[in-house]
Amino acid sequence: MSNNAVTEKWWKEAVVYQIYPRSFKDSNGDGIGDLKGVIEKLDYLKDLGINVIWICPIFKSPQDDNGYDISDYQDIHAEFGSMDDFNELLKQVHARGMKLILDLVINHTSDEHPWFLESRSSKHNSKRDWYIWRDEKNGQEPNNWESIFAGPAWKLDPETNQYFMHIFSAKQPDLNWENKDMRKAVYDMVRWWLDKGIDGFRIDAISHAKKMPGLPDLPNPKGLKYVPSYPMHMNVDGVLDYVGELCEETFAKYDVMTVGEANGVNSAKAEDWVSEKKKRLNMIIQFEHTKLWDSLGEEKFNLAELKEIFSNWQKNLHGIGWNALFVENHDITRIVSRWGDPEKFRRESATSIAAMYFLMQGSPFIYQGQEIGMTNTEFNGPDDFQDVFAKNHFAIRRSEGATDTQITKEIAHTSRDNARTPMQWNADKNAGFSSGTPWLKVNPNYQQINVETESKDPQSILNFYKNLIRLRRENKIFIYGSFDLVLQDHLDVFAYSRKLGSQEALVICNLKGKNTTVSIKVKPEMKQILANYQQASQITANSIELKPFECVVYLQV
Repeated sequence: MSNNAVTEKWWKEAVVYQIYPRSFKDSNGDGIGDLKGVIEKLDYLKDLGINVIWICPIFKSPQDDNGYDISDYQDIHAEFGSMDDFNELLKQVHARGMKLILDLVINHTSDEHPWFLESRSSKHNSKRDWYIWRDEKNGQEPNNWESIFAGPAWKLDPETNQYFMHIFSAKQPDLNWENKDMRKAVYDMVRWWLDKGIDGFRIDAISHAKKMPGLPDLPNPKGLKYVPSYPMHMNVDGVLDYVGELCEETFAKYDVMTVGEANGVNSAKAEDWVSEKKKRLNMIIQFEHTKLWDSLGEEKFNLAELKEIFSNWQKNLHGIGWNALFVENHDITRIVSRWGDPEKFRRESATSIAAMYFLMQGSPFIYQGQEIGMTNTEFNGPDDFQDVFAKNHFAIRRSEGATDTQITKEIAHTSRDNARTPMQWNADKNAGFSSGTPWLKVNPNYQQINVETESKDPQSILNFYKNLIRLRRENKIFIYGSFDLVLQDHLDVFAYSRKLGSQEALVICNLKGKNTTVSIKVKPEMKQILANYQQASQITANSIELKPFECVVYLQV
């Protein structure tokens, strides 16, 4: 661990709001969110306290994977609007003193991208090697790798009788990062957007760009048809060479924010990705803590493990690099339904989780709807799902004899569609999202959970987030201060201190739906500055009894 002082940067002080454009706000009644809809809501984001808006892919796309399959990097998908609409959005964001970052999807393209159309046209085409092509092996795919979206990681192209690799959807062929010409074309495109004036990128799936040399078969002791292939293309040695070149050729020439989505990178390896001395990425979105809620049933999550993971990231990067702090995004289910209690303690659990992650060292990310405590939705059958993974899962399980009712139950609590239901603006038809029929069913609870209702309630989740953002902005200790875990062995409470110079803060969050007692000392000069109960518990005789999901924050004043 470094004892270096933390350098100040604008992107470290930022609070980022992630927009999933298809589901944010529809301005023209076609049921699909669009850029003009985003413009309509910029004042809402400014009032919330947002500094940076990250908008998921808006580029021209067949929408096989909701925009993460790009067919033209330098055009806007017609359902979202036009390049003129984008230019106006950028202008309006900047006019409000905010910044805008885009998704950069460069592990793969759409199979309708001109690069791929050329590549597949002939084995001798100059762009053939821009993608990963292989011959069949023993009448089967070139190897036994499984796609992340289920099924084989290869698709046979009848035109040239070779297979191309797709570690995601079959309509998302992987780019071949070994090819210098391909990399140069990517860098030219990135600089085109930066010259347009955007403020940075979130780089999708970048830890998958390097594939294991030789593309070997995986061991298959279970006799599976296709074997989960993450070790073959996730954080493989050599991927940082690509990341370093990308940064040197593009981002290093601009004052921008760069956030890498780096599945498979743990806190011990993070320095190589985000060390300020190495001048690669500003921060990475990592997935260690998001795996903790898998298959835990009523336990919800493992708090001891959660503490260890967050603490490791805080300690290992202090004075070296920077954290991206998040608990929700477009790929994971709603946090109040996973870690909290959406029925009995929705407000309390949403706000306690918020304080827990938001006040650590790093740039906090808020996913649309998180700030009002949106929950997982209800699925009644296959027609309620739109996610490509869900569709693939239905096809595979039906072939195995499962009923639609069984399959729906299997994936209802884990489907990415939970995070993609339309934003709930008010209690009007379709939650105020669209005057038409929404592309994905609105969560039935929108009449109770929406922005308009919460904005009127001083104790709402929305107003708690506003207070969190204000608190962080006004007290640099919550940005640049060091982190130390407190009460490490407590089974219910996540607590930590922040220190900057002689100042100290204390964050105490009960993450369970029951009363719990904490033994803790607080300096006399520390005052309670934030709580999620109107009658907040007080520390007396070095002890505090916290109510279900209660959080309290103390600051030396």
